Amino acid sequence: MTPQYIFLVGPMGAGKTTIGKHLADLLGLPFIDVDTEIEARAGANIPWIFDMEGEQGFRDRESKVLTALVSDKQPKVIATGGGIVLSADNRAILKRSGLVVYLSATLEQLVERTRRDKTRPLLQVDDRESVIKQLIEKRSPLYNQVADLVFPSGSTQPLRLAKKLAEAVSALC
Repeated sequence: MTPQYIFLVGPMGAGKTTIGKHLADLLGLPFIDVDTEIEARAGANIPWIFDMEGEQGFRDRESKVLTALVSDKQPKVIATGGGIVLSADNRAILKRSGLVVYLSATLEQLVERTRRDKTRPLLQVDDRESVIKQLIEKRSPLYNQVADLVFPSGSTQPLRLAKKLAEAVSALC
């Protein structure tokens, strides 16, 4: 039996959206990306929200979206933003609402995957690697705290990873 909600947590560049879409297809569930949902509800992109409301304003929106997504009781795969675990309330919602998968990746993989990305406000700096390293150090214990399953996103093709993840999820349920 598939859990009601499957949450994908992990740092930016871990593959939450890409693998999540494949996983949802494989499991026959809808897919929701929290960041995309925030943008749709705000009528603005995330960089604009960061510029106008700061990181805290964005985090408040993130928490509201997470709460709304788990209130509809419709099973789905949910890709969260990398910083969703910073809130103790969000961590509690994740833990009690479904299966939480921590998609992990090495620092090198994350740097490479986000190298050309111009949309991530926290990475609009000269030394991206340093920022990513700091984020991993701060957030990794929180990802581990909420995770029911730690799954390396590695360098394998995303659909192949999603198939392995679907098997692992099925084995847990």
